[in-house]
Amino acid sequence: MSKSSSRLSDRSTNESNTGLSPLDSSTGADSPEPIVYVAPDVANREQTAVTRSKILVFLTMLLAVSGTATAAFLLMEDQEYGNFEDAFTGLGKEITTVARQKVDQMFSAVDAYSLFIASDAKYDSNSSWPFVCVSDFSSKSEKITALFGFETPVLAIAPLVREEEKDKWASFVLETAPVWYQESINNEGLNYTVEDYMNLTIPYVHHYSYTADGEKVSIPTIMPGPALPMWQRYPLIVGNDGPASNGNMSISYDFQDSSEIADLFKISSSTRRPSIGFTRLRDIRPGYIGKLVVDSQIVQPVMDDGELVGMLWLRIPWREFFQDLYVDGIIGTTVVISSSCGIDSGGDTISDLSYAIEGSHVEFLGEFDAHDPKYDAQVVSRVIVDLNVDSAKIPEGLCVPTLTLDLYPTDDLAATYETSKPTLYATVVVAIFVFTTLVFLLYDYYVGRRKRSYMERIVKQDQIVSDVFPAAIRDRLYESGQRGLQDDGLHDPLGGGGGGGTAGSPLADFFPETTIVFADITGFTAWSSAREPAQVFILLETIYGAFDKHAYRRSVFKVETVGDCYVAVAGLPEPDKEHAVNVCRFARDCINTMKEITLKLEVALGPDTSALDLRVGIHR
Repeated sequence: MSKSSSRLSDRSTNESNTGLSPLDSSTGADSPEPIVYVAPDVANREQTAVTRSKILVFLTMLLAVSGTATAAFLLMEDQEYGNFEDAFTGLGKEITTVARQKVDQMFSAVDAYSLFIASDAKYDSNSSWPFVCVSDFSSKSEKITALFGFETPVLAIAPLVREEEKDKWASFVLETAPVWYQESINNEGLNYTVEDYMNLTIPYVHHYSYTADGEKVSIPTIMPGPALPMWQRYPLIVGNDGPASNGNMSISYDFQDSSEIADLFKISSSTRRPSIGFTRLRDIRPGYIGKLVVDSQIVQPVMDDGELVGMLWLRIPWREFFQDLYVDGIIGTTVVISSSCGIDSGGDTISDLSYAIEGSHVEFLGEFDAHDPKYDAQVVSRVIVDLNVDSAKIPEGLCVPTLTLDLYPTDDLAATYETSKPTLYATVVVAIFVFTTLVFLLYDYYVGRRKRSYMERIVKQDQIVSDVFPAAIRDRLYESGQRGLQDDGLHDPLGGGGGGGTAGSPLADFFPETTIVFADITGFTAWSSAREPAQVFILLETIYGAFDKHAYRRSVFKVETVGDCYVAVAGLPEPDKEHAVNVCRFARDCINTMKEITLKLEVALGPDTSALDLRVGIHR
């Protein structure tokens, strides 16, 4: 009979692991553990090393491409942001420079106009203040305000009328107003007559009040001291003023009724210089008439031989100022005008005005700094109004502001400088990585397939060796073959070619403490002579397979099987102090198993199968 092909490569299990003492009389007839072939450690180590190397290479490539793609994206993004910052800085400097020039031009024009008015009154019209009427005021003012680029400019003269001159002032208005009304109608192309405007003119100095029903009424100014009545103005019709509104012309309205204008006039009276400030005024734009809006106003003193005789009043609509300053195509800018003086208006302190610029469209955001804080570092700032007034001459409690223009970008403007380049560059890097990975995987596939064929051959050879030799002998065979490397770099598991410490030297050891067991089947010769070969094979395969499992569990080494004889030994190839006890237990397990198997196989192999028995001999 051939040797059984079932063999376990590792027989390191000891009796101590079973929890049984040497004198334990239990049968140990539990179901024996199956014998499973375990691949050699060299194969596992090789495969583990290769797998780790692959993972390491892949992770290295992944980290490299992640870092490279991120760096490429951030560099391109930073370059785009740098282009955006440079472009905005250049644009902001250009705009603030033009704004400063425009404001300086505005002050210079108003100053020159005040000098012209004083000169015209003295030398051309031969009149004296406050009873002065500038000829062709409408056309002259139109030319002056055209320099400012405003859609709805308001420019007015307000002479200083002393207390004793107020009665004469009303007569002067009734006498001379029709003259400049007619000039304004002709110059501005108005569709009303002088009579229409005269019917709405209040000649005496007055201010406005409101009834309980909210009706606006004019009240004569009875306060002592000089007054600043509005006189000639351009344009003639402003907002709700004029015949179409059934209102009044605001002529002879005392500017000193407005606390903001009164304070500005006090400053100009003391410093003999222009003054400027924020104030809430009624919007005069079509579609917005009557709504409150915060603008600035300039008060320019009019001097006659060093004496203050009146003022020029100019309203600066900042929305129109920026609308004229910007051009189409420039989008996404926040403009903040800051005043060094907090101007009190209606109980609120106004120090900042914010506007959103979208090309030629300007939107008022509010009386606060409305810029996005994340763009603080990109601000372009410039002082656009600095009157350089001697602070010692400013009345106590008043202030001449310095106006600063701050330009901030917005997300909309930044978005115009964003491109797909950062994403494109990062995508290219990732695509290169993917391509490289695919090439690597393809190469690894072919190399792995070749290597698997070698490993399968090695595992098969090792399995054969493990079936023939114990694990200790097998390992020594491998060790002796370390010097016999093949051309393909793999080891010959059989140690061929005379590998070892000495060529052809046998592997032989002395084991003084061993116990041998012989087991043969009684009645087998007669039983097998009446059976088919397949039935004989079934019986022996079943019995010897069960004996192998008991041998593995009891740390017994099967030497060989000869026909119906099963030979095994305990105490080798690993020394075992309990070799005799283990053999006895093994013999007992085999006897019990023999009875169970023959009873189970009796139906398949014949009625006399259960009569077979096991004879065991033990030698120590």
